[in-house]
Amino acid sequence: MTINPDLSIQFSPLHRLQWEEAQQKYVILYPEGMVELNQSSAEILKLCDGAHKPAQIVKALESKFETSGLSNDIHNFLNIALQNGWIKQD
Repeated sequence: MTINPDLSIQFSPLHRLQWEEAQQKYVILYPEGMVELNQSSAEILKLCDGAHKPAQIVKALESKFETSGLSNDIHNFLNIALQNGWIKQD
């Protein structure tokens, strides 16, 4: 299962992305537990709102952080997130 570049990505309704004050980081909450995220992963997942396609996520983050060359890292993470069920494409 890999990301389709032509489809928008949205966060799974079975998971919740939220800021955890105690850990000072974003986490993914789901019935079986919690996944702690680094800043990069959280920034990517915040854009998985059903309105962005993969290329739009890359463009938004490269603009936000004033850099380029993030495409491979972002696509690799999106594929991991898809395989883990954190995101979905319709």
